[in-house]
Amino acid sequence: MTDVLDLADQLWRGELDADRYHPFSHLDGLTEVADRTGFVASFANVSAFGTDDGLVLIDTGSSLFSGAVHESLRGWSVEPVHTVVFTHGHIDHCFGVERYDDDNAGQGVAPVSVVAHEAVADRFDRYRISAGYNTVINRRQFGLGDGFEWPTEYRYPDRTYRDHLALDVGGLRVELHHDRGETDDHTWAWIPSRGVLCTGDLFIWASPNCGNPQKVQRYPRDWAAALRTMVTLEATTLLPGHGLPIVGADRVRQALTDTAALLEHLHDATLALMNAGATLDEIVHTVHAPAALLERPYLRPVYDEPEFVVRNVWRLYGGWYDGNPARLQPAPDAAVAAEVTSLAGGPTRLAVRALEVAETGDLRLAGHLAQWAAVAAPDDPAVQRARAEIYERRRDEATSTMAKGVFGWAARESRARGEPDA
Repeated sequence: MTDVLDLADQLWRGELDADRYHPFSHLDGLTEVADRTGFVASFANVSAFGTDDGLVLIDTGSSLFSGAVHESLRGWSVEPVHTVVFTHGHIDHCFGVERYDDDNAGQGVAPVSVVAHEAVADRFDRYRISAGYNTVINRRQFGLGDGFEWPTEYRYPDRTYRDHLALDVGGLRVELHHDRGETDDHTWAWIPSRGVLCTGDLFIWASPNCGNPQKVQRYPRDWAAALRTMVTLEATTLLPGHGLPIVGADRVRQALTDTAALLEHLHDATLALMNAGATLDEIVHTVHAPAALLERPYLRPVYDEPEFVVRNVWRLYGGWYDGNPARLQPAPDAAVAAEVTSLAGGPTRLAVRALEVAETGDLRLAGHLAQWAAVAAPDDPAVQRARAEIYERRRDEATSTMAKGVFGWAARESRARGEPDA
């Protein structure tokens, strides 16, 4: 079993390359990080607290890994689970409650009580009516096959709250706080007697997931404020929604403060340019995250990217119009592609030019050219192969799961169309 605390310490000290560990990995086993406090590093993490009335769990994991989490947890404790807190309604955090209900039934005790913010139920309702869309975008984002289907059945909370809620379970006080951040239904938990802070996805050992290009609104300003509030608690142990525990008050303070500073910089710099009348294109290519922060092992852009956060800030304050009047009521992509390829001398010529531009290292511009060529000639194998090559290069050079997923999807799409028998 992986020594989670040693791995976290090596990453923090820079003794282990951050590229060797992805914060969304599943690691077998449970680590006791404090007295009667267990932690399972999974996709997503689960934290467990022993009390005189049974266990309190912060999240239960995904449908894919909740069985492994349950097995790890039961290897540590056979106590019934009294309460489960969902940090939010993302599907990697809130599956598997039925396993603990079954355990409780076998021990002749009451079912699990699930507690969450009041907006979690609204999220589950939304997921039901947008299941098809969520199936497509998550296949794309994570490179999942056709066998993946977005779930439509959820364990709704038994008890909800709006701003703050203090639970007392078996003599353990668990303070729940709501703040908008990655989601509008987020909960973070503070266990004062143990000095343990459970952040949910407000901290994930990566650049914050605050710009996800295929999903709903994120809230960087509120997120940063929540992190600043957490700093004042002087926690000695931080248990994140993804990634590894952080142990030590100084380290916890630094991780929270740096993450807040990154979000504040992106938010404030973007809003300043918006207030000055800049277009989205100008802002995206002007605002950059401080390099010193991105070098932190817990702020590497391995899942989301600062550039996407900038776009999300624009969406929060400015809507979908990006400042380019040609895109207010645009022509269809196919019509634009047909005209551009005609001017260039045909789809094949434009695809060749895309490859030439790619060789100069400008993969962003090459992507535009290849996309126009492929839209204009969807059945031309050579054009599709050129598009596939460019997006494979973009995928390989990308650092984030988000970008790799989109570019990889595009490359596979064109590879299939570029095959002789396709």
